[in-house]
Amino acid sequence: MARKKDSYYFDTFVELVNYSCQAANLLNQIMNNFKAEELPEKMKEMHDIEHSGDQARHVMIRKLAKEFITPIEREDIMALADAIDNVTDAIEDVVMRMYMYNITSIRPQAVKMTEIIVKCCNSLKTALGEFINFRKSQNLHQFIIEVNQLEEEGDRLFTEATRDLYCNCNDFREVAAWDTTFHYLEKCCDACEDVADAIENVIMKNS
Repeated sequence: MARKKDSYYFDTFVELVNYSCQAANLLNQIMNNFKAEELPEKMKEMHDIEHSGDQARHVMIRKLAKEFITPIEREDIMALADAIDNVTDAIEDVVMRMYMYNITSIRPQAVKMTEIIVKCCNSLKTALGEFINFRKSQNLHQFIIEVNQLEEEGDRLFTEATRDLYCNCNDFREVAAWDTTFHYLEKCCDACEDVADAIENVIMKNS
């Protein structure tokens, strides 16, 4: 068990991924109860979540700048914090594209991809809750595998969604809008895998 003094960074990782989970849950609400006229309000709500995450990250960076000894290498702390922040940013980007491209109805594959994003974020939250014990944990590697498997499922859904779009949609504006939106949904899964990779990198460097 890390010393209480060292737990700050591990606790902050969990705080940061909580914002990612909030963003994923909000995106899921938007997809499942879609009302185009509410997108501006939902976009602001999403930005508030993203901004709160940024603030927590900035507080951590200021503390890190003053620390002489850290529980893991400072570049690993930065890499992991940035990777988690990218997840929240990527989820916000989806809502922004839906607004920018004037999405008026939701394609079923988008709902499924969003469910994968929620699962990814929840798995990351579990993994980061265990991360403080990374030198002894018997479970952490399994959580990383879960995220990798979910990302692969996200890739499969992205491929199917894009093919269906181009095969069955004759509205070029809808094709253009959803082609980009599906791409940004897939980027959310990639961002989650990047966090899992950053955790695994710390484990490998300290084994």
